[in-house]
Amino acid sequence: MINTIIFDMGDVFLNKDKQAKVKALAKIGITDWNDDLEKLEKKLETGKIGEEEYLAGIQPHTNGASLEAIKDAWNAGITDFPLYRLEFLQKLAANYRLFLLSNTDPIHIEKFENEAGASFYSDFYQCFEKIYFSHEIGVRKPDAEAFNHVINKHDIQPKRTLVVDDKKFNTDAAAELGFQVWNLEKDHEDVVDLFDKKVLTLDEQP
Repeated sequence: MINTIIFDMGDVFLNKDKQAKVKALAKIGITDWNDDLEKLEKKLETGKIGEEEYLAGIQPHTNGASLEAIKDAWNAGITDFPLYRLEFLQKLAANYRLFLLSNTDPIHIEKFENEAGASFYSDFYQCFEKIYFSHEIGVRKPDAEAFNHVINKHDIQPKRTLVVDDKKFNTDAAAELGFQVWNLEKDHEDVVDLFDKKVLTLDEQP
């Protein structure tokens, strides 16, 4: 029986618009997210560099955009976090151990918190026993080390734990470690479909 759920954040709770980000980056001259930019992004997501160094690293790839313009373009894909998802999560927290394991970078986190407001994001964070952002723990999904970090810190049994993530390579990696998984397909599924998809009930006691 499932007694623990590890959630992703982006495109599970926080909506993202990939095309909006693509268009915004194109306006500052970036039409190809090449290997150099991918490596830079990984450094940001694993805490090897901070916001200023990241934005400065992107700048040579632009058409002369300012750091502020680059940050705005990078954040263009962050949209909304529907209240009904928070309410769903709050109900879920009564019956399950909940953890957040996310590669969401500090720039996007700042954007989310500023847009959502302190009351909302505090209520969200309080639903979880512990929150793990990749830039804080130094490893990111789909690396097994990211999942093992949560397992080892909290005495979690993968066979009794559900991992919910919108990226299949992340759920595939989790499945290899013995987790139950749900690869949420954001275009036609919502996290609040959890009980329909995984046959869990709110009154079920783990």
